Amino acid sequence: MKLSIIDYGAGNIKSIQFAFQRLGIKAQLTNSPEEILNSDKIIFPGVGEASSAMRKLKSTGLEQLIPHLKQPVLGICLGMQLMCHKSSEGNTNALGIFDVDVIKFSNPELKVPQVGWNAIHSLKGELFKGISEGEFMYLVHSYYVPKHAEAIALSNYGKDYTVALKHQNFYGVQFHPEKSGRSGERLLENFIKLKV
Repeated sequence: MKLSIIDYGAGNIKSIQFAFQRLGIKAQLTNSPEEILNSDKIIFPGVGEASSAMRKLKSTGLEQLIPHLKQPVLGICLGMQLMCHKSSEGNTNALGIFDVDVIKFSNPELKVPQVGWNAIHSLKGELFKGISEGEFMYLVHSYYVPKHAEAIALSNYGKDYTVALKHQNFYGVQFHPEKSGRSGERLLENFIKLKV
């Protein structure tokens, strides 16, 4: 099985590569369209600010390729947000795979960014096989996806919001599975086992 992590200069992708190494899976870092197209599974990571990350992505030309991929794709953190329609961070037009906008936490009683462990619930589908309702995952974010028809997991920070999405062969998680202990490892294992 060929697993590729898209390397477009936005985020700490080594930690994701090491997480797969712990599972005995070699993941290549690449920005080559040919290598990405020839991969069985693809990770689309991202850490940082949405508009600058989109600029980096466009500089590689990969913003044209990613929405048309046919194999399973997993967006992580900012990667998931860039798979949405638009982000209010920098008023950024994104890839439009998930038909929902990303907005900023605005409750003055909440500490922003949300940093740390938070419980996930309303889990759906194969990505969460063997992961319990109320399991804790590690999050670091100031912007979020509201509750949405394509949500496959929710969390609560002031109110319920989406922490995982699925549309056809595209998956996204707001949390960092590579930093979420055994439950995060299980999610990565589940992703590797997905069939389109």
